[in-house]
Amino acid sequence: MAFTEDDEKIISDYWNDLLATCERAGIMRSDEDRELVDKAFFLAREAHGGVRRRSGEPYLIHPIAVAKICVEEIGLGSKSVAAALLHDVVEDTEYTVEDIQRMFGDKVAEMVDGLTKMAGVFNADTSEQAEYFRKVLLTLSSDVRVILIKIADRLHNMRTLESMPADKQVKITSETLYLFAPLAYRLGLYAIKLELEDLCMKHRFPVEYAEISAKLEATKTQREAFIHKFNAPIVEALKRDKINFEISGRVKSIYSIWNKMQRKQIPFEEIYDLFAIRIIFQPLPFPSEKTQCWQIFSSITDIYTPKPDRLRDWISMPKDNGYEALHCTVMGPEGGWVEVQIRTQRMEEIAERGYAAHWKYKHASTSSQDEDEFDRWLKKIRDALNSPTEDAVDFLDNFKLSLYTSEIVVFTPKGESRKLPYGATALDFAYDIHSKIGNSAIGAKINHKIEPLTTRIKSGDQVEIITSETAHPEAEWLDIVTTTRAKQSIKHFLKRERQANVEHGMQRLEERLQELKIPLSGKVVRKMVTLYDCTNKEELYSKIGAGIVTLDDLEKALRSNSANKILKFWTLFIPQKEDGEDDEAGAGAAPSGGAQAAARSETGEPQFIIAPCCNPIPGDKVVGYRDPASGRIYVHKESCPELQRLAAQFGKNIVKEKIHWEQHKVMSYLSTISIRGIDRTNMLLDLARVVSEDFNINIRQINVQSHDNVFEGTISLYVKDAESLNALMDRLRKIKGLDTVKRDI
Repeated sequence: MAFTEDDEKIISDYWNDLLATCERAGIMRSDEDRELVDKAFFLAREAHGGVRRRSGEPYLIHPIAVAKICVEEIGLGSKSVAAALLHDVVEDTEYTVEDIQRMFGDKVAEMVDGLTKMAGVFNADTSEQAEYFRKVLLTLSSDVRVILIKIADRLHNMRTLESMPADKQVKITSETLYLFAPLAYRLGLYAIKLELEDLCMKHRFPVEYAEISAKLEATKTQREAFIHKFNAPIVEALKRDKINFEISGRVKSIYSIWNKMQRKQIPFEEIYDLFAIRIIFQPLPFPSEKTQCWQIFSSITDIYTPKPDRLRDWISMPKDNGYEALHCTVMGPEGGWVEVQIRTQRMEEIAERGYAAHWKYKHASTSSQDEDEFDRWLKKIRDALNSPTEDAVDFLDNFKLSLYTSEIVVFTPKGESRKLPYGATALDFAYDIHSKIGNSAIGAKINHKIEPLTTRIKSGDQVEIITSETAHPEAEWLDIVTTTRAKQSIKHFLKRERQANVEHGMQRLEERLQELKIPLSGKVVRKMVTLYDCTNKEELYSKIGAGIVTLDDLEKALRSNSANKILKFWTLFIPQKEDGEDDEAGAGAAPSGGAQAAARSETGEPQFIIAPCCNPIPGDKVVGYRDPASGRIYVHKESCPELQRLAAQFGKNIVKEKIHWEQHKVMSYLSTISIRGIDRTNMLLDLARVVSEDFNINIRQINVQSHDNVFEGTISLYVKDAESLNALMDRLRKIKGLDTVKRDI
């Protein structure tokens, strides 16, 4: 369908806006640059002519908008603009990568090729999707611009997400939170990371987003008055020192506020660090930027008392993504802690534009050949991509872990410094030294004192690993370590060991069945998988090979009919379509061949399984995930992190229709709440009385520990829905001495 006159005007406005943005950014200095960008636009216009987005607007607007983000918000150059304009041409039209190479040269063609492959990642199936992504990530070490353009592409798609159907929104927002926001953070695109998170929340949790937004607006005047009062003496001091600076108060993003409310289970009114003060200054040629930042810190702490344990020096040792700044927390004029961030204009540009700005300043420096933290991180990614992993999905999980990290610095016995993520253990340190050290570790000396491998290490610790030739990794180690390298090494060892156990188990089972004169068949193996509580036959063989399953009672077990059956939950349903109602056409339509049909019981109802990772109960907002093997639908809370991971990696299995709770069913659901407070006489009795007597709720288990007059623990109980659970928690919070009551995920 041809474009209308209005369409042509919209395209022209977008294109002229992009050209003006390129001019302001100084990336159209030569005729060659202008010709490259013009040629890319006219080819994209021809290739996408008449095509419209799901929203109805001309498709060409999308690549133009992506190109503008690349220039204005990331700081890329003319070749990247050309690649952004062409990023969907090879995927969606008859043009090939060879055509792009002939018209635009090798570099632009390589970027378009990488972006075309990346587009296939999020339409591929299961592990194929993750494997494809793993291959594309290799571009991180050769040309990071491919990933940067893809982030710009995702940002524009998120800004226009309202035109997509609900199931696609779940898939896209999950991918974004799971991978793109952390990747933007790691590449230093902090502003884009925040916007991606906020847009995800706006579409997934619109009510909560609107509530927090309204509360921020309602407290704006009061907050601005406090910031003005706090800043006044600092402004006076910096002017006195003749420093060229800007000072502002930056409010936390809505997503980060909501995330903290969820994590700590506290209301908006109890979030006390809603903003931070940022000081950006133009440094003098002498002394060093580092010295000038510390001089400003000294001026601030002459006015306000600092909190010693909240000083963060990312100037002496920048973050892996190139971020540099000095953060301190001081006691404000009204008795509250306030964070102050100090950075130069150069540091600010790197903080906002990330990798592109970092690279610009690095190559402008006389020491541009020196390897820095960002280069070392990219090398780690290439090593991870080329190292053996259990499977591609596992790699994607591990890669994601390397994106969001707060860092600590620890030392070897010889004084060599090593960076590890916050929360790393002595075992992580062992694997950071070498996989052989990790595989044979039995303990550690931390600051010359013997400690277990599970000990979390802190910045400044000196760590020595104690090894033994007879030691080897255990499966439990995966719960101890946090780093990608450690997890990969342990899983690689366990995979080899598991394979040996599988082979031995198969042989042992065959021998035992021969002794019992029972023929080996698929039916026998399937029954054994159920009897011995395994998920598949490989796990069964592995357990036999490891001696966990002995087969001593095999004959009796096989003759028994008491195999466990799957518990069916009949408290959930998917509304059936009315006669004549069709699925939405387009990308959101269900695949052919009945792929959208759920497994059903004898009565024809779909089989629902309550996901054990989050234990949703009636009243919770839920999303269904269809297991591709069995067809059963696993029901997760909408905010469940595991659902986010599944939707990011296997988005096509998210149930398209909304799942509802039936209101006429009366059942009890197991839920667990965590409690913490000041210990006193009869505290446990008061807790039990409220639960059992006031609310008539059955308690399954209470697990409470007390130390130093503080108690903490969990209560597992049976409730009928989220409303009754929330009412109980509100009542518990009123018990004297009870400080924290929150629902476990």
